[in-house]
Amino acid sequence: QLQASGGGLVQAGGSLRLSCVFSGHSFSRYAMAWFRQAPGKERECVSVLSRSGGDTYYGDSVKGRFTISRDSAKKTVYLQMNSLKPEDTAVYYCAAKSTILTAPLEIRQSSYDYWGQGTQVTVSS
Repeated sequence: QLQASGGGLVQAGGSLRLSCVFSGHSFSRYAMAWFRQAPGKERECVSVLSRSGGDTYYGDSVKGRFTISRDSAKKTVYLQMNSLKPEDTAVYYCAAKSTILTAPLEIRQSSYDYWGQGTQVTVSS
């Protein structure tokens, strides 16, 4: 249902763009999110984008550096990551949640219906 890509090894201060392709139907009915999990840590919500694209959430640690967006024609959600830091090193997962248009953004991973396989991001110092 979800296929994530774009991870890799980058130096601190560099940039990466993650992509997540939605292969199911009715992409517009889904809020999309990116989570990440670093070794020995719990999975955390990085960013959420509403189904309309009009509302966003960013975790405090990535505000001002990461940008989430979606392309409905390509059924793809992106995470542009700039000014990367070693602490951004993690496996990044995209997730999709079927929701109504006016629903608040959801940061609990248990609320999401579909998950991608994860893509590794490693930031060297």
